Amino acid sequence: MTKVESGRPGTNEYAEYYAKYTERIPGSDIVSVLEQQLESTLAVLRKIDEHKAEFRYEPGKWSIKQLLGHVIDTERVFAYRAMVFSRNDTTALPGFDQDKWAEQVDYSNVTMADLTAEFEAVRRATIALFRNVEPAAWTRRGTANGKEVTVRGLAFISAGHVDHHIEILKSRYLK
Repeated sequence: MTKVESGRPGTNEYAEYYAKYTERIPGSDIVSVLEQQLESTLAVLRKIDEHKAEFRYEPGKWSIKQLLGHVIDTERVFAYRAMVFSRNDTTALPGFDQDKWAEQVDYSNVTMADLTAEFEAVRRATIALFRNVEPAAWTRRGTANGKEVTVRGLAFISAGHVDHHIEILKSRYLK
């Protein structure tokens, strides 16, 4: 398929809450951003040793492993939503409780290397999904968690969400 840039999403293409993610992402070629972000994120994650991966910057906050697990889970959810809506399926999709999800995985039994590999696999699948979105599908809409969103909005939200959490990782966990 010929590469087609998505263009930037308008503020009417996602819930106001997600502006904090979409505004973090420059330009209009989201696939290139996702590809570049994969490499920069892997460079950060591969430097974290197993002992440090259990660190919490304060009581009640997620460990590094839990934070990465959340990033992985959320990327899967956003990609699934984008796939559904890109296929012109307007079925309303549910939200999810990130804290309940994080409680259901014993990350002490998962190595940092395995979580890093899982992030890489999920991101590569996300890139493949968005690389093959047809031009008309970028602006298709659906409802997720009670809010309307476009495929293009979800692509930018996905990248912004990772950017947000990697910034937190660097500033609060790895300083």
